[in-house]
Amino acid sequence: MLGTGTVGRTIAAKLAEIGHGPVIGSRDPVAALAVTERARPDVETLGEWHAQNEAIPVATFSDAAAHGEALVNATNGAGSLSALELAGAANLAGKVLIDISNPLDFSKGFPPTLFVANDDSLGEQIQRAFPALKVVKTLNTVTASIMVDPGSLTGGDHTLFLSGDDPGAKEQVTTWLRGWFGWRDVIDLGDITTARGVEMYLPLWVRLLGALGSPKLNVRVVR
Repeated sequence: MLGTGTVGRTIAAKLAEIGHGPVIGSRDPVAALAVTERARPDVETLGEWHAQNEAIPVATFSDAAAHGEALVNATNGAGSLSALELAGAANLAGKVLIDISNPLDFSKGFPPTLFVANDDSLGEQIQRAFPALKVVKTLNTVTASIMVDPGSLTGGDHTLFLSGDDPGAKEQVTTWLRGWFGWRDVIDLGDITTARGVEMYLPLWVRLLGALGSPKLNVRVVR
């Protein structure tokens, strides 16, 4: 698990709950665990979270990537490429990466814009930078609690998307999404270029958040 934010913590905790052995990666685990001031009153510090999840090690990106048979990129989109570089190409080669990152740019405040769109995507950038990695973009269109418990929203009657170049990796990730978390409607959009569409959905998701006042939302594709 690369990334110690809400998404990384939520997925790591769920994987531990169902019997897997996740390791959560940080640029500087010692410094991250030492932070005592909350970024927001409703969000625990990493140290507070880890005190309740002591069985989940917090390690460097490199050690977490070396540990994992499968990898999850739950880092901030702006830092994803550098985090993967720190993880090390040798630790990534041949592995499946579930890429949840989004290219959100908060430099001009809220709502964010996208720092890559239209003719490229962050998913594609990651795949180009690490060609031996099997990148599967998914889960980036829902909030963390819905990622691991789709049934908590309308009984799970809503849609998740995935994109990637490797058919076997996408089949494996679909199996994980169903088995680990309970996703039922998973649509394979195609190769990694289709990640452009799901990443460009984020500005609409942000507007829906503002209109509805809750991040617990998703879309359903009606055929």
